[in-house]
Amino acid sequence: MAASINSVLTTDQLPTVVIGAGPIGLAAAAHLVERGIEPLVLETGPAAGSAVREWSHVRLFSTWGEVTDPAAEKLLAPTGWVRPDASAYPTGGDWAERYLQPLADVLGDKVRYGTTVTGVARAGRDRIVDSGRDEQPFTVHIQSADGDEERITARAVIDASGTWSTPSPLGADGLPALGEKTAVSRISYRVPDLKDPAVRARYAGKRTAVVGSGASAFTALALLADLAKEREGTHAVWILRRGIGSNTYGGGEADQLPARGALGLRAKAAVEAGHASAVTGFRTQAVEHGGDQLVLVGEDGRRLDPVDEVIVLTGFRPDLSFLSELRLGLDERLQAPTALAPLIDPNVHSCGTVYPHGVNELSHPEQGVYLVGMKSYGRAPTFLAMTGYEQVRSITAALAGDQEAAERVELILPDTGVCGGAGLFDEPENAEQSGGCCATPAATFQIGIGAPATTSGGC
Repeated sequence: MAASINSVLTTDQLPTVVIGAGPIGLAAAAHLVERGIEPLVLETGPAAGSAVREWSHVRLFSTWGEVTDPAAEKLLAPTGWVRPDASAYPTGGDWAERYLQPLADVLGDKVRYGTTVTGVARAGRDRIVDSGRDEQPFTVHIQSADGDEERITARAVIDASGTWSTPSPLGADGLPALGEKTAVSRISYRVPDLKDPAVRARYAGKRTAVVGSGASAFTALALLADLAKEREGTHAVWILRRGIGSNTYGGGEADQLPARGALGLRAKAAVEAGHASAVTGFRTQAVEHGGDQLVLVGEDGRRLDPVDEVIVLTGFRPDLSFLSELRLGLDERLQAPTALAPLIDPNVHSCGTVYPHGVNELSHPEQGVYLVGMKSYGRAPTFLAMTGYEQVRSITAALAGDQEAAERVELILPDTGVCGGAGLFDEPENAEQSGGCCATPAATFQIGIGAPATTSGGC
């Protein structure tokens, strides 16, 4: 029905489709409303911030003051919404319940849940056709939770779907290791919530391999070490593709983000106390079954002692499959917009050295389509929520025809950046500390999940 109704409208009267009701998608909708442009937010999950809710047990390294968008706050203000203490640190669950869901509720029927985008194209044009392409609106193909299909016509598309749904695999070459798919019942790609009795039982008294070298791996190691103190037989095997050096555990006491430094020190303590053992220079090629356990086999032929469970924390990557009929300009390494990629390359930049950017860096050969938020960073782990808010402010200004505002930088970051992420931040001694830089970035979509490059100060 939406397609037939929209077909009689001019392109400017059509809604701008926003894919994803997470922090950046909802901020995009708020900015569109502020600009007088009709948004339509399409969310796969049953509630706002569905991905965020999956790590609701994790406390951010960033304060409330760093994870709310100004346009969103303006939209919320008339409802009586009270902004949380700007200096306090929310959990993922807090963020979703106290900010994201109220924002989605204000947007009302501009947000549709249980709706999966299966394809985006130019109306009547596949990616080959040039003729009249830029004059055509977009068609967004969707499928509801009950399987019904629909096409929505849109003036522009802002993809804020993130990367949560596509974790990187165990295999060192970027592809699943041999046997990884058949062992999926014993492999997790998320930091475990050990407060959940069922999850706790899964790892208690077990030998667990933790693969990854970022803050997520630190978190998992420290959590398992705590469990090992309570349950005999619990042990973590930390698998690193590189060796252990001075930067392996982060900055420690000198870290500009104290809570992140404390997390690295706890991971180090877990190894030194014998609750975790480290295997370095190991690049997984295969997963084999050894009775009721799994055996990881390296590219060099090494076979590790059997483990009961494997936690893979090697980062995430964008799902570009439903954008295959659009002409995107993406960097061949990071899968980020071509103009943005050199600015966020984790081999060169940390979150503190990525300056705010907007429509110019996020544009594609296909006019009117934008990847924003964590998805715009492709495989780079240096994303900041505040940077995402600046992205959508700039893009919505451009859609409204205000090019001066679109090219103006309105976000000023401290010299060190304002980075955050997940960690064991529930300890009282950490909860009062202020944020600084690095590790996983302030309020990324994959807070506590990605694997930042510790050798380059990536955050």
